Amino acid sequence: MDTLSQIQSILDESADKDNPGPEGIKEILESVHSIAVVGISRNPEKAARRVPSYLAAKGYDVIPVNPFVDRILGKEAKDTLKEVTDPVDMVLVFRPSAEAAQIAEVAMARAEKPVIWLQEGISADAVAARARAEGIQVVQDLCTYKVHKVLFPD
Repeated sequence: MDTLSQIQSILDESADKDNPGPEGIKEILESVHSIAVVGISRNPEKAARRVPSYLAAKGYDVIPVNPFVDRILGKEAKDTLKEVTDPVDMVLVFRPSAEAAQIAEVAMARAEKPVIWLQEGISADAVAARARAEGIQVVQDLCTYKVHKVLFPD
């Protein structure tokens, strides 16, 4: 199975059938450099820590957003996405769906209009639809790690 077919298989598992297709997902991960990770975990056992750690190891500039830590992955953590002053290419969300809409709203208001990526199991359909209508790329209910591993195998 080729790479794009493998990505399509992962996309087929997502509840959001409006996610970008395999080429769009590939383009996102190839063009993104800085990622604000909202909900990065202190616990190295959780996906919310493993995935950002993996992305940082692969060369992405990961900006941690967690109000309960001062530093994580060797960087100063921001309390909220609003406190991230540097431009970001993507906002990766590891918070429950009930909180995802508010985070996506903040991401939509950013001047650089970053990609909004809600990790596997997380969705905010109404906000995602509005963001897409405004031309902002949104990915929901999809694991960045799984897709990245297919695109860029070690």
